[in-house]
Parts: sequence; C-alpha cells; structure tokens
Amino acid sequence: MAEDYSIQSEIPEQRNVSWRITIAVSWNSIRRRFLRSLITLSSVVLAIAFLAYMQISNSIVQALIELNDQRLNVRLQAAGVDIYSAGSTDRMMVLLIILSLLACLVGIVNAMLMSVTERIKEIGTIKCLGALDSFIVRTYLIEAALQGIAGTLLGCAGGLLVSLLVASSNYGLAVWRHLPLPAVLTALVISFLTGAALSIAAAIFPAYMAARKQPVDAMRVEE
Repeated sequence: MAEDYSIQSEIPEQRNVSWRITIAVSWNSIRRRFLRSLITLSSVVLAIAFLAYMQISNSIVQALIELNDQRLNVRLQAAGVDIYSAGSTDRMMVLLIILSLLACLVGIVNAMLMSVTERIKEIGTIKCLGALDSFIVRTYLIEAALQGIAGTLLGCAGGLLVSLLVASSNYGLAVWRHLPLPAVLTALVISFLTGAALSIAAAIFPAYMAARKQPVDAMRVEE
C-alpha cells in the first residue's frame, strides 16, 4: 500500500499524469486483484484459443484438400471433412465463434464493473488527491489491455498448439510437409487483434462508470 500512496501523492502536482504512473497504478491493481484478473484472463484465453484453433484448422484442411491426394482425401473424409464443399462458410461454426467472443466480452465487462464497485473508495480518494477523469479512464483501459494482451497471446499459442496436434493426429506428417504458414500467421494476427480489441472495447463502459464517480463517494463506503 505504501507504493500506491507514493504514486497517488504525485497526482496533484501535474494536470496530465504521465503514462508511467498510469501503467504503474494499473499494474498494481492487477496484482492486488490477482484471482479476479485470472478469471478475466481465462475468458480471453479460451475465446481466442477457440478462434485461432478454428482458423488454423480450416487453413490446414484447405491446404491438404488442394493437394488432391487420394490417400489424404480418405483420411480427410474419415475425419468428417466434406472435401467437395471445401472453402464454403460453415455458418454453425461462425455462430459458435461469435457466441464465444460475446461470452468473452460479457465476462470482461462484468469483471471490470465488479472492480469498479470494489474500488469506489479508492477512486474517490485519488480524485480527492487531484486525479482527473482521464486518468481514471486510462487506468482502466490499460488494465484491460494488459490482461487482454496476455490472454490473447496465451490463447493464440494454445489454439496453434491444439490445432497442430489434432491435425497431426488426423492426417499424419503431411500436415508438417504442407503446412500453410502464410494462412497460419494470418490467423494468428487476426486472433491477436480480435482479442486485444475485444478487451479494450469491453473496458470502455466500466472505465466511463469509474470516471463518473465523485470524490464524496469515498466517504459513503463503510470500512
């Protein structure tokens, strides 16, 4: 707590708080609420892992189908792949991906709103010390971004690993010999950008609610 007070004591001396202080406050908040941060992180990891897995798996299957190898076609069909409708959009899978991302979005919003409720006293106190609304908003957005980026990276790595293991199990070494690297990298980039954007977007409303808190609110919270 001594570190938090030392950070807060610098706030009244400057109209625009430096990014270094803002990032330090956000990081300390994550550390103090580590278990809650893990819950938020896990929702991002699972959603992005699923997104990356589906994209990479589809890219691998498409690359194998384009080889038009009879033995591979047999293995593809044995795995439930319709080689004659390859390249068409699976609407059910798209729906599942959208639902998983929406669930992730709701989870992050819920976690951040609960964080606002828990930190009413803290928010009111630092606003009494001179913090501006922009500082509160930046703190929440950076906190969400840090968790989102970490969860997204883990999700991308998990989705890549699982998709390669499943594809190797189903189609053998042909997966590694004909791995579509450009498509895989594109899928990872899309997954990363989606996860980062999702995390930041989910924090906008909670950040706004936090910035709207008044200093007098700190006096209304019972110890």
